[in-house]
Amino acid sequence: MILVTGGTGLLGSYLLRDLVARGENVRALYRTSIPQAKWAGSIEWIRGDILDPFLLAESMRHVQEVYHCAAVVSFNPGKKREMMKVNVEGTSNIVNAALENGMPRLIHVSSVSALGRKYNDELVSETSKWEEAKDYSQYGRSKYLAEMEVWRGISEGLPAVIVNPSLILGAGDWNNGSSAIFKKAWEEFPWYTEGGGGVVDVKDVVSAMSTLMKSDISGERFIINAENWPFRKLFTQMAEAFGKKPPYKKAPPAIVALLWRLEKARSFFTGQDPVITKETALSAQRNVFYDNSKLLKFLPEFRYTPVQQTIETHCRVYAAGNN
Repeated sequence: MILVTGGTGLLGSYLLRDLVARGENVRALYRTSIPQAKWAGSIEWIRGDILDPFLLAESMRHVQEVYHCAAVVSFNPGKKREMMKVNVEGTSNIVNAALENGMPRLIHVSSVSALGRKYNDELVSETSKWEEAKDYSQYGRSKYLAEMEVWRGISEGLPAVIVNPSLILGAGDWNNGSSAIFKKAWEEFPWYTEGGGGVVDVKDVVSAMSTLMKSDISGERFIINAENWPFRKLFTQMAEAFGKKPPYKKAPPAIVALLWRLEKARSFFTGQDPVITKETALSAQRNVFYDNSKLLKFLPEFRYTPVQQTIETHCRVYAAGNN
């Protein structure tokens, strides 16, 4: 039996679909609604969340593998308390439940946001030291602290692996999370910045997680990152895949500051997370690139999907849903 948390999110839904296709026995947590998909009918759904330690203890009965994907993913500073509660305390509950209920193998989904930062094109690796700096996002801090809970479990004998995906691209709800950048490209968002970062296909993240789960690797963390791209190139390729106009206005710092303030105001009146925040506006002007060599060393047969192919594939899905 396999337990998946966060199964209704982008990564979790792709993971569940893959597990069902492989004929695995799957149990998944959900908070509000079960996905309306054919594969969802093959899953044992349990209503609740990772803040309920008693529910987690019951959910881990007869479980041999746990994929912990649940998290609040937001760069909205206003969600600091929620991120700390769910991402840190929730992960602590997962670790405790695993330690007390048969020590199932655990794959914990972290983020490159939890890694130490290096700029000026110097590659960030799994060994990059986290330093308390003012420009770290609250999301990054919460994921870093969540990792500390997993390392605690590992020190107590829990067989666990941490994965740190870069920006995950997939076809999901483009009103939320990383999928929102597809919507911006569709809407012909005109501005671009000179920054850049890592990008990876959601299917590659699922494949890496599944392979690591079936291996005997434990006590390791892995960056999952296909390629490092300038953000302008990323938005341009998305726009062209949609047949839309690519970004054509370079955003100087003053414009970037204005954009995140406008988004903050829009978020206040609509109740939606801002697509651009002060934190993301700052990071959009920097190059933060990632070294993916460790995963390829441990999994020499693993191959990443080219980012260009990823963009074209998922843009076709989004375009079909809007035409």
